[in-house]
Amino acid sequence: MKKNSSVSFPLLLIVFFLTVFSPAKAEALSFNDPANAEALAASIVNAMSDEQALAQTFMLGWVGEEPSPLIMEWIRGRNIGGVKIFGWNTANTIRLAETVGLLQQNALANGFGIPLFVATDQEGGMVRHIKGATRETPGNMAIGATGRPADAYWAGYYIGKELSLLGVNMNFAPDVDLYTNSASVLIGPRSFGTDPVQAGILGAAFAKGQEAAGVIATAKHYPGHGDTPYDSHGILPRIDVSFNTLWERELVPYRMMTREGLSAIMTGHLAFPQTPSGEAPASLSPWFLQDVLQGMIGFKGLVITDDLMMGGALNYTRSLSQAAKQAISAGNDIIMLSETPTLYSSIWTFLAGEMENDPLFNIRVREAARKILLTKLNFFKRENSVPFVPDLSKIEKGLEDEEANAFFLSLAARSVTVVKDYFPLKAEEAGRILLAGQYQDFFDAGRRAFPQAQTYRYTSSAEELTARALYADTVIFCMSDESDLRLLRNLRGLNRKIIVFSILSPVYLSGLDWVDGALAVYSYAPVSFNAGFSAILGRIPGEGAIPFPLEQR
Repeated sequence: MKKNSSVSFPLLLIVFFLTVFSPAKAEALSFNDPANAEALAASIVNAMSDEQALAQTFMLGWVGEEPSPLIMEWIRGRNIGGVKIFGWNTANTIRLAETVGLLQQNALANGFGIPLFVATDQEGGMVRHIKGATRETPGNMAIGATGRPADAYWAGYYIGKELSLLGVNMNFAPDVDLYTNSASVLIGPRSFGTDPVQAGILGAAFAKGQEAAGVIATAKHYPGHGDTPYDSHGILPRIDVSFNTLWERELVPYRMMTREGLSAIMTGHLAFPQTPSGEAPASLSPWFLQDVLQGMIGFKGLVITDDLMMGGALNYTRSLSQAAKQAISAGNDIIMLSETPTLYSSIWTFLAGEMENDPLFNIRVREAARKILLTKLNFFKRENSVPFVPDLSKIEKGLEDEEANAFFLSLAARSVTVVKDYFPLKAEEAGRILLAGQYQDFFDAGRRAFPQAQTYRYTSSAEELTARALYADTVIFCMSDESDLRLLRNLRGLNRKIIVFSILSPVYLSGLDWVDGALAVYSYAPVSFNAGFSAILGRIPGEGAIPFPLEQR
């Protein structure tokens, strides 16, 4: 704050006393001190300069597999609070682990020795930012199809174990958005379904499993992204529902998970014009974050923005700097940016200036830094805490976890849903079989089930698909989206047996009474294709239940 020549002499004496006689001087304070976490977090923040406190609220991404010089400058020169791993950082799993270790070593060498949050999006199923050698899993909608909290717990646990091996200590999962609008392709199979209570139960179980593996769970996208067909990456979606509807529907998972000790929440760039927030994104709304989340729901954990560079935020503020200040002032503790700004970018200089000129903003930033430090102290000093520097010798064997492989295969099998029964399909009765799809794993699993089947990787040509189908007696068609559905409809009336193998969201199965058989799996993971063909062969019953009403479409 600005110097004030009118500061009273008694106040100066108090400041002098606290500086000289404090039991832990600023230069002696360390993240590794054995003090009580609450007291240590408060002491470190009190000893921080404005810029040191502000830096803890920054979580930045970087471009490339290697750490960029710019992200290293932010860690060494600013001692930022966290980094976010995106898909473009992760092609080589071992290299990623080396990078995480390097980033943490540089962070630990700074100031108070505060480690980084290392975060990613590893929801399972469709969203898996860390690829490479990590395993593909059936995802949330498959868990919703079984309805078993144990499946959610162990999915969170085994995903967390993988992340821990790589030094990733925070995961932006579970996604507890409800699949309220069936046209919401951004959410789709990322959702547990439409039942808010089930989403709360499964979300809480997933979070518990993940944190049992040492990884901080983050529920998203508060207050709910499932009731819009639009994508907040590009625009600010407007969701025209009342607050009462939100309270009894989208907010139920957050209400339930808060009571279960949820550690963190990610805010969504979504407008709810029928609420007091008006046209403002919920991510920048004091009403949504302070009045509702903290006041009515009672959430006390970390609040993190979705990427502030998304259109849903920038289209409203027109300024990244203003969006950042609004986000922190509204109640977010961490501002996340997918790209690395320059060290003296306008977002930094503006916020640093506001720290000096706006006392209320200064207090809010320091409170955010205190919450960040407290969470780090509580998680990073546990017996099962994620290592700051991954042990490269353990990664390959750890990622080949046979228990995890067996669990995800069993989850995929339990979740398979027979929508129209025509099974078991026997090769001798099916005649000439054509497997039509776009995924190699579909063909691989299909050829294991029916070794004599022909395969066709379809394009947008309905004529070619029809011609191929005429040379078959039975077509097993892999469907994942609206364009696939349009192609499938060209097979109607061909007098061929048609089996639909639905992946991702099964919403497109609605109205397909004319097909002979249909089943749903909920991802394009190899285990989901294997499970689906096992159901077609009659080896498993396919007793999963679609976790939303098909007739909604």
